[in-house]
Amino acid sequence: MSSHSSNVRPKPDQVLVDIADYASKFNIKSAEAYDTARLCLMDTLGCGLEALAYPACTKLLGPIVPGTVVPNGAKVPGTQFQLDPVQAAFNIGAMIRWLDFNDTWLAAEWGHPSDNLGGILAGADWLSRQAVAAGKPPLAMREVLTGMIKAHEIQGVIALENSFNRVGLDHVLLVKVATTAVVANMLGLTREEIINALSLAWVDGQSLRTYRHSPNTGSRKSWAAGDATSRGVRLALMAAKGEMGYPSVLSAPTWGFYDVLFKGKEFKFQRAYGSYVMEHVLFKIAFPAEFHAQTAAECAMALHPQLKDRLGEIKKITIRTHQSAIRIIDKKGPLGNPADRDHCIQYMVAVPLIFGRLTALDYEDAVAADARIDALREKIVCVEDKGFSRDYHDPDKRSIANAITVEFRDGKKTGEVVVEYPLGHRRRRKEGIPLLLEKFKTNLARRFPDKQRHAILALCQDQKRLEAAPVHEFVDLFVI
Repeated sequence: MSSHSSNVRPKPDQVLVDIADYASKFNIKSAEAYDTARLCLMDTLGCGLEALAYPACTKLLGPIVPGTVVPNGAKVPGTQFQLDPVQAAFNIGAMIRWLDFNDTWLAAEWGHPSDNLGGILAGADWLSRQAVAAGKPPLAMREVLTGMIKAHEIQGVIALENSFNRVGLDHVLLVKVATTAVVANMLGLTREEIINALSLAWVDGQSLRTYRHSPNTGSRKSWAAGDATSRGVRLALMAAKGEMGYPSVLSAPTWGFYDVLFKGKEFKFQRAYGSYVMEHVLFKIAFPAEFHAQTAAECAMALHPQLKDRLGEIKKITIRTHQSAIRIIDKKGPLGNPADRDHCIQYMVAVPLIFGRLTALDYEDAVAADARIDALREKIVCVEDKGFSRDYHDPDKRSIANAITVEFRDGKKTGEVVVEYPLGHRRRRKEGIPLLLEKFKTNLARRFPDKQRHAILALCQDQKRLEAAPVHEFVDLFVI
C-alpha cells in the first residue's frame, strides 16, 4: 500500500503572516526611532559616497547595459545614473556596504540593517517619480524613514534568536526578506500579496558565508547586501504582478526552509515587532572595521602613544574578547585583499598600534605592505572572556567588549585597556552623535561643492522638513 502526501494547500506560515501584518499595519509611534532613522539615513548615504572613491566599487555600478537611462527611474546618489529600481537598489546597496562602515546589529545573527536602504530608497524614488509623471502626489521622505524602521525591525528581531551563520548561511538573507516586505507594502500590495512576496524571498536561493571567511574571504561580501536588497525589490515587483506564493515555505516537511537549511528547527522569537532595533542600532563612527573589532581598535588607539616607539620590544599582545569575535575575525596567515584585512582583528589592532589610525585606505595594498603589520599580527593572541560573551547577548547590555594587554620582552606589561561599549552604541549615543555628523559632513565634502552639501545638510538636520520632503527631490540633491 502506498501513502500519499496531502495536496491541500496549507495556511501561510505564521512567520510570514506576522511580518506581512507588521509591514502593512503597524503604526510607528516612537519619536526616538524616527530621529535615529534620520541619523541612519545620513550616515548610510555618507558611507556610500565615500565608497565612490574606490574603483573596485564603482566598476560594478551603473546599468547592466552601458548607457541605459530609464525615464522616471531611480537615481543613484553621488552619480548621474538613473536606473530601474532593481538595478538602482543594487547600486545603492553596494555603495553603502562597500567599506564596512554603516550601522550594525549584533545578536544570534549579525548584520547591517541599513543595507535595506538600497531597496527602500530606490523603490521610493522610482514610485515618487512615476507618481509625479502621472500627475499624482509624490512619496514623502517620512515613508522612507518608516520603511527603514520596519526593515531594521524585521531583520533585527529575527536575528535576535536565530543564527543563520551557524548553518553556513549569510545574514544578507534577512536583508532580502526585510526589503521584500517593506517594498511590497510601499508598492501597495495586499496582505496576501505581501505574504506571497515573502514566501518567494524565503524559497529563493540563499547566499553562503564562504566569501566572509578564511581562506576564501573576498570582495563579494562588499556587494552581497546590494544583491540581496535588489532581489527584495525584484520579488516584490513580481508579487505585484500576481506571482503566486508558497504558504508553507518554512514549515513544509522535507522541502521547506526549516528542514532543508535550518536543521529542522523552527525560528524562535524574543519579542514582537515594534521599533526596538532602530532605537538600539549600533552606528560605526570611529573606524571602518568589522563591528566586533570596534572596541579593540579603540583600545589600540589608546595604547598607541606608549607603544609607537617600542614596537620592537613587544613580545606578546593579548586580546580578551567575546566568542563571536573569535569565530569571525580571529585570523592568522596571509591576508590577500582589503576584504580579508577588514575581517581580521589582528590587522585591525596592529594598524592603530603602529600608526595611531584606522581608515578605509589602511586596508589597501600600499599600507598592508608595511612589514611591521604582519610582524605585530603574529604576536597577537585572542582569548575568550565568558563574561564578555554573556554581556554580548544580554538584551539590557548588548556590549561588544574587548581588552588589550601588551607584554614586553623584559617581562613588563602595560596596564590592560578595556572598552565595553563602542562609540556608536546606544549607551554612548550622546557622545557619538556629534562625531556622526562630522563623519557625514566629511563624506558630503568628498563629492559635492559647498552650496550643494550645505543644502543637503540643512535638510537632513531638520526632522520635520526632511519628513515632508518629496523623495525624488531629496534624491535630486545628491545628483552630481
